[in-house]
Amino acid sequence: MQNQDKIYVAGHRGMVGSAIVRKLQTEGYGNLLLRSSKELDLRDQKAVETFFKTEKPDYVFLAAAKVGGILANNTYPATFLYDNLAIQTNVIHNAYLNGVKKLLFLGSSCIYPKMAPQPLKESYLLTGLLEPTNEPYAIAKITGIKMCESYRRQYGCNFISAMPTNLYGPGDYDLNNSHVLPALLRKFHEAKINHDPSVVVWGTGTPLREFLHADDLADALYFLMQHYDGAEFVNVGTGKDISIGDLARLVKKITGYEGTLQFDTSKPDGTPRKLLDVSKLQTLGWKPSIGFEEGIRSVYIQKFTEDQK
Repeated sequence: MQNQDKIYVAGHRGMVGSAIVRKLQTEGYGNLLLRSSKELDLRDQKAVETFFKTEKPDYVFLAAAKVGGILANNTYPATFLYDNLAIQTNVIHNAYLNGVKKLLFLGSSCIYPKMAPQPLKESYLLTGLLEPTNEPYAIAKITGIKMCESYRRQYGCNFISAMPTNLYGPGDYDLNNSHVLPALLRKFHEAKINHDPSVVVWGTGTPLREFLHADDLADALYFLMQHYDGAEFVNVGTGKDISIGDLARLVKKITGYEGTLQFDTSKPDGTPRKLLDVSKLQTLGWKPSIGFEEGIRSVYIQKFTEDQK
């Protein structure tokens, strides 16, 4: 990519998309195509077709998606399946039709089988059953990967895919629809403000999860867009995990909450462990730079400061 190239960041208002925009701007890219969902509904085939024909982007970061945690996935399975399939299909196909030089599709680590060996290697895709609580979302993301592979094979498109681990960062605080770490940050913050005697955490606290700051992900995606042209998708993570129980205790410490923890074992745990094998990305030359506690603390301080304005 050159600084003058026209770059479309789909989903630029989301946690990941906004991080990509920050990274590109920091690197001197000023010719960015940005459209909110109100300005361009990516589920609308005709609207996407018109946008690509008119704007002719050189590069595309496909970070737009319908996303959420266990509760959201369980409550809206048809929405997660339809919206993500429609977004991906419209953007990827029109990128091909309009000669986009390179497209990067953003997937999710939930694409892997629930009981796959750990850490999760890229080769484990489609080797077993998915986690039922987010199966529709996972199927949509797997389809996106296969679309990129197929358009590469049939049409010679330079379309690549990246699979990030669990993410956290600025802008993801919704208690019911966010992922586990931002949900915990909000829970503990509100409990501290309200002087609640305890905080309830879903599940047993034993599942292990890996977390990556959104700015580290944006840095990795920029790196891949510059240096990777392979057909196989690439895992993006830290290669380290933590139990949900230990995570809750860390968030408790960072927020300064002084009450007790309670684990609601009637709620689902989800996959027992999700740790990505990131050896491929490390071999390419990229590693994360934001420490875990440092990253959580910075996100919390930023949100806390906003709440006080």
